[in-house]
Amino acid sequence: MIAQDLKVLEERSIYVIREAEMKFKNVAALWSMGKDSTTMLALTRKAFLGKVPFPVIHIDNSIDFPETYKFRQDLAKKWKLDLIVAESEIKPDLVGSACCGKNKPDTLKKVMDQYGFDALIVSIRRDEHGIRAKERYMSPRDKDFKWNYKNQPAELWDDYSSKLDVKGHIRVHPILDWNEIDIWRYVKQEHIPVNPLYFSRNGYRYRSLGCTHCTIPLKSEAKSVDDIIKELETTKVEERSGRSMDKEREYVMQKLRALGYL
Repeated sequence: MIAQDLKVLEERSIYVIREAEMKFKNVAALWSMGKDSTTMLALTRKAFLGKVPFPVIHIDNSIDFPETYKFRQDLAKKWKLDLIVAESEIKPDLVGSACCGKNKPDTLKKVMDQYGFDALIVSIRRDEHGIRAKERYMSPRDKDFKWNYKNQPAELWDDYSSKLDVKGHIRVHPILDWNEIDIWRYVKQEHIPVNPLYFSRNGYRYRSLGCTHCTIPLKSEAKSVDDIIKELETTKVEERSGRSMDKEREYVMQKLRALGYL
């Protein structure tokens, strides 16, 4: 896995976050307590003198890991986050899984409508999944939360601030060009807290975190950030191989994201 220049990535991400906060009237950020969204919040704090100046949303289906809930509680207090916890219902889903399928964007839509958010900062990366590679730094969703991945605005000369005329909201993706090893190198450099589930216990660790129903640990002896970085330099195992296959098949993920999946 090829590492990139962290300073360049950091500067680009901070620029995108500041542009979003300046351009839109009512911004929020999604936080899953995973390494990517926590790194995104750390970048936001660096952009705004140690503060996250907008609300942080957790879509909670009530079956996350106990370690995840403790991490949420501890870091929200430490970083003084304006945390909104939106409870998501677990129910049969014809598109994705019952725990993390279409029910999550349905819950998010209710939160967006309730608070009137016009921009949502999300911590997806292009290298995670083929459909996510089609995203832009600033990507419009319509009033029904749908994403037209076949017709997206061009982002020329790093001009992410051009006017986007939509009736829905804008998804902002500040770490789009980062990859997995970049995240961990930045976690090390900036001493960013991470969920302890990422570290090996009894020969297994979680590499990509979802809830208890759709995430399984992978074989690993990595017990520290340095161990994880070393492991990623040689691994051929896909990052999200421990996530539910029903959700991760290419056409299913594309359909879910078109409907507003996170």
